[in-house]
Amino acid sequence: MLVACGMQRCHQEALKKNRVMLAKQLVLKELMEHMIEKDIITMEMMEMIQAKPGSFSQNVEFLNLLPKRGPNAFSAFCEALRETKQEHLEAVIVKTTSNLSYGIARLEHCYGSDLPFPARESYNSKKPRWTEPIEHSLDNQDGPPVPLVKYCTPEFYNDHQHLAYKLISEPRGLALILSNVHFSSEKDLEYRAGGDVDCTSLEILFKHLGYQVTVFHDQTAQEMETALERFSKLPDHRDVDSCIVALLSHGMEGGVYGSDGKLLQLQEAFQLFDNANCPNLQNKPKMFFIQACRGDETDRGVDQRDGKEWSDSSGCEESDANKEENVKLRLPTCSDMICGYACLKGTAAMRNTKRGSWYIEALTSVFAEESRDTHVADMLVKVNRQIKEREGYAPGTEFHRCKEMSEYCSTLCQDLYLFPGYLPGK
Repeated sequence: MLVACGMQRCHQEALKKNRVMLAKQLVLKELMEHMIEKDIITMEMMEMIQAKPGSFSQNVEFLNLLPKRGPNAFSAFCEALRETKQEHLEAVIVKTTSNLSYGIARLEHCYGSDLPFPARESYNSKKPRWTEPIEHSLDNQDGPPVPLVKYCTPEFYNDHQHLAYKLISEPRGLALILSNVHFSSEKDLEYRAGGDVDCTSLEILFKHLGYQVTVFHDQTAQEMETALERFSKLPDHRDVDSCIVALLSHGMEGGVYGSDGKLLQLQEAFQLFDNANCPNLQNKPKMFFIQACRGDETDRGVDQRDGKEWSDSSGCEESDANKEENVKLRLPTCSDMICGYACLKGTAAMRNTKRGSWYIEALTSVFAEESRDTHVADMLVKVNRQIKEREGYAPGTEFHRCKEMSEYCSTLCQDLYLFPGYLPGK
């Protein structure tokens, strides 16, 4: 079964049908301050919008961004219109929304539930079923067993350790997993079926790689921020060689959702671990893995030219300076980090309700098999390859043969080998 949630399609359609009118009449200056206060857009987004020449171009940029800002964006926009004395614009889009919702209800009454709209795992019959995806789930058989990690040989360690980060502490480092699968009932964020599979798989993988793992489930955005801040300030980081943070939830570009439907901004999370805020991890590799959508666009894929007719798929599947002489060595504020994302900016991530997400399944498989003799950046390239070859199977829906593409970004300064199982002198 496909799962889809986010800004409701009728809300998106209402904005689309009134796009020219809004682009001409919308007064953004004060309204954007209200949208920041409501945690819908960020200061950086407002600056990006204001950089456009003229009010029309700024309004168009805002209207392009709004549908990607989650399930609460439409109601917050309407409220901000009232607060900035633009009730006439709110009245127009609300009336359009009402007409669209009525049309969908009539279609369902006439044709039943066989419409090719994404179905929801937790369906509330009082709400329209036509919604945009934040994360898609495709059903299949039971989840796969977590593969065993293959250990590094002493010979490989001796041949490669001189060009790599020091990674021989016991434990290798501390790992934190924040996994949200249940969300408050008043928010349009669906239960993440298969999310527990991801969490368990990563916990086992990180332990097999030699990490001390802490897991928190179903945290609000504030609880997530608090957990990350406390984790970043643990004195034990001083005695280990690395750290891992994994965030598993619904999300959008630049943020992941807490169980209360509020956003945790990723940039704020990353800053907790930079060289200024986390001195105990200076010059040590810090790994982040984000399993969450970064937008609501489904990658439809394209036909490969002169290539294989079909993608490999496992069947049904559910975003220079002058030198100075200093006594202390200076460091850039942010370095020695690598972050893997399940999908590209603006796109949705795929999840199987039994096997877990495509990305975490590929990540655990590759890291278990390859970490004995492959550094992390190269392993993430292999994860990308697996994701590229995977394809959704949902006949009769818009998600049939859908695709996903993962990516990573890095400020690592050396090769990052995990050297699993190797302990000097033992």
